[in-house]
Amino acid sequence: MGSVDQAALLLKKQLRDLNRDPSEMFSAGLISDDDIYKWEVIIVGPADTFYEGGLFKAHLVFPKEYPQRPPKMKFVSEIWHPNVHQNGEVCISILHEPGEDKYGYEHASERWLPVHSVESILMSVISMLADPNDKSPANVDAAKDWRHSYKTDFKKKVKRCVRLTEDC
Repeated sequence: MGSVDQAALLLKKQLRDLNRDPSEMFSAGLISDDDIYKWEVIIVGPADTFYEGGLFKAHLVFPKEYPQRPPKMKFVSEIWHPNVHQNGEVCISILHEPGEDKYGYEHASERWLPVHSVESILMSVISMLADPNDKSPANVDAAKDWRHSYKTDFKKKVKRCVRLTEDC
């Protein structure tokens, strides 16, 4: 059995497990029933953050080499966050290719490891929403707002994103 088959089997198992034991913090399913490699997730904005009350839609696209290589994650919903590029791509250590960081910023243990699952990815993203890493921002403007105008500009932009999710 090839690695493609192994990836598909693992993804089917993870989807089945998530459906059997759903989380209150996110939901996950396939974008299309005929492609196990493309998932749509809804992340519930974490309590006690400006994201609370939001339902943020994102896509996870898995490589055929999963779990040896990480998926890509991109928010479809508009979101204002230091670790999310303006095009919605999530920049978080566990979604970076495995191995040493050529820039020396991350340890290999912080990057993708095959033990990660859809659940561990989504829990990490939820944690990231609540506690951004503004030292290595994907969205420099959001990081500046986070650092310098947290209770004004940052809050206002995040609350706007939360309101936009109510229209979905």
